[in-house]
Amino acid sequence: MITITSLTKRYGPFTAVDEVSFTAAAGRVTGFLGPNGAGKSTTLRVLAGLAAPTSGSATVLGARYADLPNPGLEVGVLLDASAQHGGRTGRETLVLAQRTMGLPAARVDESLELVGLTPAEARRRVRDYSLGMRQRLGIATALLGDPRVLVLDEPANGLDPAGIRWMRDLLRTFADDGGTVLLSSHLLAEIEMIADDIVMIGSGRVVAQGTKDELLRGAGTLVRADDVVAAGAALAAAGHQVTPSGDAVLTDADPATAGRVMFAAGLPVTELRASDGAGLEDMFLELTAATARDASSPATPAMTGAAA
Repeated sequence: MITITSLTKRYGPFTAVDEVSFTAAAGRVTGFLGPNGAGKSTTLRVLAGLAAPTSGSATVLGARYADLPNPGLEVGVLLDASAQHGGRTGRETLVLAQRTMGLPAARVDESLELVGLTPAEARRRVRDYSLGMRQRLGIATALLGDPRVLVLDEPANGLDPAGIRWMRDLLRTFADDGGTVLLSSHLLAEIEMIADDIVMIGSGRVVAQGTKDELLRGAGTLVRADDVVAAGAALAAAGHQVTPSGDAVLTDADPATAGRVMFAAGLPVTELRASDGAGLEDMFLELTAATARDASSPATPAMTGAAA
């Protein structure tokens, strides 16, 4: 079980994570989604004890990561496969982790076999690994201690289609065996295939969360209007939930009800349609349209790293 409660992380005047709360339950895969700079990686770094929260808390199995007596036996973490020491071999990387955790030496070969790294590949320097091989080595390290929880940030980066399928099957089996998986990814189709629960974040705040089926089934109605603020206010005044989405709003009202509210308020609409049945990609783009980083706008380097 992972519990994030009112988590806030600031870097000077910049708020990377703003009052984020969610849980990742045992036996389930929780997809953690958001555009670049939304605060996903910052949240995971706080969870893994690599950054201190400004306020709020992030716990694993009821404790802070830093307070676990031997964290690798409880939580497997992969945040950046490219950060591995390039001068060590793959085997040396695992042996160091195995000795640090006090595990039997046999766990190294077991983990290498689990992730599909051959003995010859394990003898190569990490600097000579492809990104996909580094991902496999990072996952081997995360699984080395036979943990109950996995925290993975973009683990499918660099994997070919066969590798992505392997990753999906591995995580599904882990969760089906009672483990907790928190998975950050930009591969929306993969998240849609594997996730049981989804948390979407934009500009450091949660914009949607729930089971995958609930979110996709209950996406509600998209209302686009010239005066989107007034449209949202009219819907809210009528007792409906409203989520801004760029030049539109998403509401829990059905299309007919939303249309009547707009008519009663004297507000012309340019688009009114049901979002039911929309894929995860459509829902993601609608919910994060107002908070996605504009690719044409240069980002401040320090903030780019902080808020990823």
